[in-house]
Amino acid sequence: MHEKLVAVNDGWVKQGIDNQIMDSGSRFYGGVADPDNGVAWPTHMGTPTFMAIWACSLVDESSNFYHDEKLLRRLELAAAFTVREQHEDGTISPGWTNMHSPPDTAFAVVGLAQLHELLVQHEWAELERVRADIRKFLERSVPALLTGGCHTPNHRWVLTAALAFLHRLTGNAELVARADQWLAEGMDCTEDGEWTERSNGIYNGVSDIMLFHAAELLGRPELLEPVRRNLRMMAYLIHPDGEVVTDYSGRQDFGQAFDMSGYTLASCLMAQRDQNALFAALAELGIAALNHPGPIPNNVLLGFLLHPELREPRVKSGSLPDHYRVVINGQFNRQHYLSQMESAGHGGRIYHSRLHPDFGAPVARQRDGETSVTVMTETNSFFALRHGAARLLGVQVSSSFDPGFIKMNHLEQLESGYVLTGTESKGYYGPIATDRLPEIASHSVSPWYLLPHQLREVTHLQQHDVRIELTETYDGWQLRVQCDKPDVLLTQISFVFGKEGQFAGGELAPAETGKQFWKAGTVKFTAGGDWIEMEGGAHEHWAKSIRGAAFPADCQTLVVNVLTPYDRTFHIRLSPSDGNGANGQ
Repeated sequence: MHEKLVAVNDGWVKQGIDNQIMDSGSRFYGGVADPDNGVAWPTHMGTPTFMAIWACSLVDESSNFYHDEKLLRRLELAAAFTVREQHEDGTISPGWTNMHSPPDTAFAVVGLAQLHELLVQHEWAELERVRADIRKFLERSVPALLTGGCHTPNHRWVLTAALAFLHRLTGNAELVARADQWLAEGMDCTEDGEWTERSNGIYNGVSDIMLFHAAELLGRPELLEPVRRNLRMMAYLIHPDGEVVTDYSGRQDFGQAFDMSGYTLASCLMAQRDQNALFAALAELGIAALNHPGPIPNNVLLGFLLHPELREPRVKSGSLPDHYRVVINGQFNRQHYLSQMESAGHGGRIYHSRLHPDFGAPVARQRDGETSVTVMTETNSFFALRHGAARLLGVQVSSSFDPGFIKMNHLEQLESGYVLTGTESKGYYGPIATDRLPEIASHSVSPWYLLPHQLREVTHLQQHDVRIELTETYDGWQLRVQCDKPDVLLTQISFVFGKEGQFAGGELAPAETGKQFWKAGTVKFTAGGDWIEMEGGAHEHWAKSIRGAAFPADCQTLVVNVLTPYDRTFHIRLSPSDGNGANGQ
């Protein structure tokens, strides 16, 4: 493991050097330019990430850059830049999103605190200038983290970890008290291991590693329990090619390709601590996928250098499940919590974030070798299927009722499939009672935004119900989509495929860029030696799109146009296991 980590880390040294701004007259002198915008940032994914990469190579005897004095000079310039970019209040600003940001400062602190510890342990006198600058940054961040707030659920655990690291550095008891305030809010993780943001690609791993640090530094082993639950859950959210399921994420990893590398350090540490073979298998998968050391708070080589026991793991790796049928959050009483939202007092509003009412929504996962199926609620897509190289990335229903995609709210597991139901409601709003109108209503100008709209009576409330039956068959799946609403509603059932395959057969016609109408017939999607074949196309109206229902540009989408009421059945067949492709079901 260690050899690969050093090789990967060394492989990124040059990119940092190539992008470091060496013009002494530049405000960004010493910083490493972001390749996307040319600006050097002091954030945890910016210059500090390359500080960690360079420092790890400088202190690891097996690195090609061990005690390289030219690289040391680069590190000194980067550290000086990072200190210069810190505001007087101790925060930093990632200019593309947050200004004077305590959580972004906390991300940097978690990484720089670890880096400082590594450099202090390595007794090379030439590192003193870098050590001093990093310590200066950390000490100056204390006031910001003692008073600063956050935006998102995971930020709380980042701040907690940062406060814990600063407490170890300074001994300031106020830092622990502030961490306790965040921890007093409780853990936002279901019994099955799902965090609020449902972000398997990014923020699950963030919460896991941050709570590991907090547990260790604060002496709170109970904080490791949600980490364990999340890692166990992730074993069932991995596709055959090592990608993780991001089809229902509530954050920016939604629908994007991520692997398990972001979980590597947390998995290694938990495997060693618990002597857990499953966690060791997750760590092994993460290291196999690793092609970058990671941002500074989660740099894997940095973690290994600080925890040398990880080089000689004491637990043998187990095997990850590849034949299973599970429902994540199937027993989670989500409605119990949703019913209390009104009493929380926030009126359904939160600033610069989301309330994430989809927290704990059920997700079904099935694996049969090279075939991977996801059935989802509370997201735009309700079904996704990967069969070897052939990828049906999502099946969606959109309508003109709301308008937009219809999210399934409930999932019921059957003996050989699932039933999903989704309900939307939409009404109209009557006049405000005269005795409850504000004085402004009698003036010559009465702005709409000054009226108490919450007092309006709802009239003509309409409901739109969609029911979906998913049945596993001997050669694939059957999808039955139903809506019995008698009024005419424009509806589209869309099948989103990966860009790497080709369609053959069926009656297809151009719609919009990346979209085709599937009017009738049997259509086959082939990628590599694998295929997915479908029956059930229709074309009952001409609309090319439904307002509010956008499709990814880098995919291929087949659209079936239907009108309410409808009862459509689609047969999905998979290439058999006796060919050169994936195993069939």
